Amino acid sequence: MTLGLSIALWILLSLGRDLFDRLRHGRSPWQALRRLSLSYWGMVLGHLGVAVTIVGATVVSHYAVEQSVRMAPDTSVSVAGYQFTMTGINDRRGPNYLADTAVIEVQRGDSRRRFVMQPEKRLYLATGMPMTQVALSPGLFRDLYVAMGEDLGDGSWAMRIQYKPFVRWLWLGGLLMALGGVLAVADKRYRRVRPATPVQEGQG
Repeated sequence: MTLGLSIALWILLSLGRDLFDRLRHGRSPWQALRRLSLSYWGMVLGHLGVAVTIVGATVVSHYAVEQSVRMAPDTSVSVAGYQFTMTGINDRRGPNYLADTAVIEVQRGDSRRRFVMQPEKRLYLATGMPMTQVALSPGLFRDLYVAMGEDLGDGSWAMRIQYKPFVRWLWLGGLLMALGGVLAVADKRYRRVRPATPVQEGQG
């Protein structure tokens, strides 16, 4: 983990130093910024995307948590600092399936803020095939997943709970790199057409 974060930090510090050097050589920072080309900003975004991707991959690979637990109504489990409490199981009929829906309240530590996640176990009537509908709580710094497993009897269910920090930084890094490539291609210097050289008589 230390190696990955060190590489990301080295990329960010190098970008910051290069930008600082370019800005200090102008009469004013604003004028220096205006002189920077699109290809330069494309390079900055591309390298920034690499750093963000490295951070996301490093953190999620070391701090992701996955637990399989047994839950029934009015029971709670703690995963990665979050308290998951099942408040009930509801039956629901969809357009072509029957579903058991778990209602789970989630609270982080001692925070008063709570939110609800509702994973489902569906049985499709046409095929008789059971499917799991995962409940997702997304965020910039973490994603929470709850999936229902099998009915264990006596009102309890098998549940799989996952905590993945910084997983969205993988997508964010990719978007930054793609945007950097678009800016670089949009630079006018790469779209100049070289004039054709006239062929002199007697050549060819």
